[in-house]
Amino acid sequence: MRTRYGAGPVHLLAMVGCFALAAYAGVRLLDARPLAVAIWFTAAVVAHDLVLFPLYTLADRSAQAVLRRRAPAPTLWINHLRVPVLLSGLLLLVWFPLIFQLSGFYTAVTALPAEVYLGRWLLVTGVLFTGSAAILAGRLLRARPARDIGGRGPTGAGHDVRRGRSPS
Repeated sequence: MRTRYGAGPVHLLAMVGCFALAAYAGVRLLDARPLAVAIWFTAAVVAHDLVLFPLYTLADRSAQAVLRRRAPAPTLWINHLRVPVLLSGLLLLVWFPLIFQLSGFYTAVTALPAEVYLGRWLLVTGVLFTGSAAILAGRLLRARPARDIGGRGPTGAGHDVRRGRSPS
């Protein structure tokens, strides 16, 4: 199966389950409010393709240019910036009516005051960036070459390893 499908049977089962769940959700949404779903889908496609994609492509290329000039390992740094930005942006996109207090309906359903969402989103964003920075720091420390106490390299610059003394 792996040679014909490209993955194992568990992957195939998971994909079939995901598609079945998406189809169920789509049927339920289209049964309830087909015009609203069509408008939302069209607006989402237009907003993403014509507005958001060019903006985040420009931001990503700008970050890459800055990191290429200033960071010691720019390819290592960029994903530690991309992941928290992506997750934070996705949370903002999903919850923006509550974060910016644009909807009274959802606050009535959740029974939470509208003022808590902005602070919680900022807290989650801070945790995402802090966690990503901690992981990056760990990876940079692990990738650093071993140094002696003086910090001059693995053998201590100027130290003669064979004789056990420094040349003076």
